[in-house]
Amino acid sequence: MNKRKTLILIFLILVLLNTVVFSESVGDVYVVPIKGEINKVTYNYLRSALKEIVSNSPSAIIFEIDTYGGSIDQAERIKNLILDLKVPTISFVKNKAESAGVLITISSENVAMAESSTIGSAQTIPNTEKVLSMWRSFLRDTAQLRGRDPKIIEAMADVDIYIEGVSERGKLLNLTGREAVEHGIADFMSNDYGEILSHFNIPYNSIVQVEEKTELKLAKFLSNPYISTLLLTVGFVGMVIEIFTPGFGIGGTISIIAFGLFFGGNIIAGNSQWTSLAIFVTGLILLVIEAIVPGFGLPGISGIILVIAGIILAMGTVTSALVSLSIAIIITAIITILLIKFGRKSPLINKIILTTHQKDEEGYLSSKPKDEYLGLEGITVSELRPSGIIEIDGKRLDALSEGSFIPKETAIKVVRVEGSKIIVRRF
Repeated sequence: MNKRKTLILIFLILVLLNTVVFSESVGDVYVVPIKGEINKVTYNYLRSALKEIVSNSPSAIIFEIDTYGGSIDQAERIKNLILDLKVPTISFVKNKAESAGVLITISSENVAMAESSTIGSAQTIPNTEKVLSMWRSFLRDTAQLRGRDPKIIEAMADVDIYIEGVSERGKLLNLTGREAVEHGIADFMSNDYGEILSHFNIPYNSIVQVEEKTELKLAKFLSNPYISTLLLTVGFVGMVIEIFTPGFGIGGTISIIAFGLFFGGNIIAGNSQWTSLAIFVTGLILLVIEAIVPGFGLPGISGIILVIAGIILAMGTVTSALVSLSIAIIITAIITILLIKFGRKSPLINKIILTTHQKDEEGYLSSKPKDEYLGLEGITVSELRPSGIIEIDGKRLDALSEGSFIPKETAIKVVRVEGSKIIVRRF
């Protein structure tokens, strides 16, 4: 009898120990969202999130995908992040996995599709032979590695690939969830994470939903090429309004905010460093110097080059930067022309821009006119660069040279008087 009780006790202890050990060896399942445009922000976010998740010894990682695509370069980097993971991975297409999203989806060991979800339409932009060939190799290599049909995956990217009964001639392949399961591109279809994990025989303690940080969401939004173009346009238009406005006003404020959001978003997104902002600001300072000094010279040329360089360095790619910059400059030029042509007729513009004229004949004199010096001769007391001091009939006067530099102690003649301004030339 005692022997029987002892055996039962030992059995219960073994069962208890096995339960404890098993429960300790099973980790959580982490759901990582991949949504919106695929860009450098997405990669940086995933790299950081996966590093933290792996340190917690997860049972599996589910990538919740809902994207129209984006940069194929960043998609390829994300693919490598997923392939390097040593834990079970599942791609769950919640709504759509298009373009770059296709490569990310098939990078996981397992693929699940939600009801009414789709996958495909992975043509590159630009669709040149060189880019398409590289993109197809990414898709084909990953498909073969994960045991998916590479021809079906390539048909999602190339309209020239025709598969009878699967794709249409001259059209990109796009599969529904059921079709993806039917053709072996996906393994299971369900909207429930519990069912998905059960289907793939993955034990777990709990399901943890990973959220994108607010600053990353903001950076992702601001670094979007369309938003970047809008911010650049607003920034340039603000500068134009500030030029027409006396003192520092609403135009300068709008410009600073727009450029601040543009550079801040791209810096947080990882597209650039603070160097791009420093180059841009240096360019603006040189342009201000050029505006103060008459004529157009080295500061102006250098300023324009540095402003353009700063903007290009701030964005993800040179192509997107040039496109955004070109659009912003064209729109700004059009708005500037409209402001010059119709601005004076607009009550709103009149509130911003000083358009009041104070005429001499109406009794408004800013200072005493100096018409009596017109045609008189004198000598420069200081260098005129172009402003300086001259002496006429024993009187020292402020004067401007007519364009060129005039050395000290040079004979001059007053050729024009504009109110209180005396313009002279060599005599």
